[in-house]
Amino acid sequence: MIHIKKKSRSIYPIIVPTSYGNVGTINSYILNDGDSLSLIDAGINTNKYKDALTMTLSENGYQINDLSRILLTHHHEDHVGLVNWILQRNDIPVYAHHEAIPRLMVEQEFLVMRKKFFTELYISMGCIEEAQPRLEKLQQTIEHKNELALQTVIRPIGEGDRILGMKVLETPGHSADSISFYDEERQWLFAGDVVLKTTSSNAIVDPDIKGKRLHPVRQHEKSLKRLEQLEIEYLFAGHQEIIEDHQNVILQKLDKMQRKANRLYSVIKEGIHHPKEIAQDLYRHKYNTEFSLVMSEVIGYLDYLEEGGLLKKSLQNDVWHYKAL
Repeated sequence: MIHIKKKSRSIYPIIVPTSYGNVGTINSYILNDGDSLSLIDAGINTNKYKDALTMTLSENGYQINDLSRILLTHHHEDHVGLVNWILQRNDIPVYAHHEAIPRLMVEQEFLVMRKKFFTELYISMGCIEEAQPRLEKLQQTIEHKNELALQTVIRPIGEGDRILGMKVLETPGHSADSISFYDEERQWLFAGDVVLKTTSSNAIVDPDIKGKRLHPVRQHEKSLKRLEQLEIEYLFAGHQEIIEDHQNVILQKLDKMQRKANRLYSVIKEGIHHPKEIAQDLYRHKYNTEFSLVMSEVIGYLDYLEEGGLLKKSLQNDVWHYKAL
């Protein structure tokens, strides 16, 4: 039984091996602050994860009814999966960033806007045909929104707020709504998917709640640099192992991001200007097998290089073409 304790607070990690993506494990954390229990992230909706949660509670003398609140680092399905299941057994408050709310509540207007956003984006990147399965999935979400929505009112939290004495830090990049919870006194950070030990946290292109395209690579870089400056003993990540050398890990992530940017820039400099062709050259078969993540990454790094003054783009037959400067 893993148990981390410091200055009257205890953490009970829930670390469950998974075949979901390439992340290795899906992690949640039970925080005992001496007066109450909080669940930080709620895993994925499987019997295996339900069993892991109830077993971790039981091994430490608790049950579902002893939870007082749920804190969410972001809206992705492997972090919110058991929220409704828990709420059916224990009606407790759920906290998340305001950008998470239309995503977690699966709001019709937001979903329609998001599908339109991605349709126009994929047209402008010259890959609308390959994008049809992704767009169909977005349509299915619209049609089944009532089944997918969280059955509660989300309480918004963001930069400058405190909860349980922890600072709420906005750390976007992996998602628009990513937040971290920083316990300065104990030097604990609950960071969701901002930093993972052995794999990259994809910086995922998405619109904000008003439909504006976000630039996730730049956001992610800024979030990593911010976290690298903090005094942290344990960084509780959303996947893989708990990190005890966060500065080294983050510096490696930043170096890898720069190498990705340089590689993409080299491809363009060598004469490939069309986003679809850039993606195919860089990722080969993954362009077809992991289309959504590949195009998100390519678009993110194109924006990153353009913001840095290294690229300029021109619209030709409704498709952006990029040129190295």
